[in-house]
Amino acid sequence: MKNEIERLPILVVDDDALSREVLALLLENAGYAVKTADSGDAALKQLNAAPDSPPSVVLADLQMPGIAGDTLARELRRICGASTMLLAMSGSVPGAGSADGFNGFLLKPFTMEELSRAIAAHGNDTKALDTSVHDNATVLDQAIYNKLAASMRKERLKQLYDLCLADVEQRMTCMLRSASYSDSVAYRKDAHAIKGSAGMLGAIELQNRAALLEEGGIDANHVASLNELRVACSRLHRILVARNADSGAGSSEEDMRDEHSTEK
Repeated sequence: MKNEIERLPILVVDDDALSREVLALLLENAGYAVKTADSGDAALKQLNAAPDSPPSVVLADLQMPGIAGDTLARELRRICGASTMLLAMSGSVPGAGSADGFNGFLLKPFTMEELSRAIAAHGNDTKALDTSVHDNATVLDQAIYNKLAASMRKERLKQLYDLCLADVEQRMTCMLRSASYSDSVAYRKDAHAIKGSAGMLGAIELQNRAALLEEGGIDANHVASLNELRVACSRLHRILVARNADSGAGSSEEDMRDEHSTEK
């Protein structure tokens, strides 16, 4: 039976479409009643439209354009009241004051178990995530992949990873353009988005490469660094193709067994 925390209504606020979709899917599969908003302004508009039924939890990304951070927290508290738990999330440790007004903070990527502990604590310090860099030879986190595979159909799982890879390719193009204009802010923002979405899907090598690009910003070797990111994409793609092939073979064997049993 689902516990009370898992049935709580929760509002996810994140400007990155892929991260928002993946997180919403994970939360729904964990038993939460999920609504989403693509910005702080959209979240406030949504909440103002139904002031008598605020969510039990608001999970908001700290690094969004428009209203965000402590300003968003104050507005959320004004509308939702003291009974709603406000949790901030980000792919980076927040700067001084940016998470003020929130009850807690979660470092992306986080598990549903860590979210449940944060909700149960309601304002107490959440368990810190292990933020050490993984071995770059590790392309895909098997545990995260297996959890996703167990929670959705194969076609949906493939779609999520395809969306992630397509998003990375698009953002790498934007990062090359940002580098040509010496726009470090935009460059780091795209790297941050890649890090977050890759982490949610267990794409460890992509996550680590993007984290290095976000931290280092534009440097003399940025073209080579982006090429390494592209190679990481290719490695992940090959692994996913192989897994899909194995899965298809397994299904075919099961079909053959079923057909054989029917003939008997």
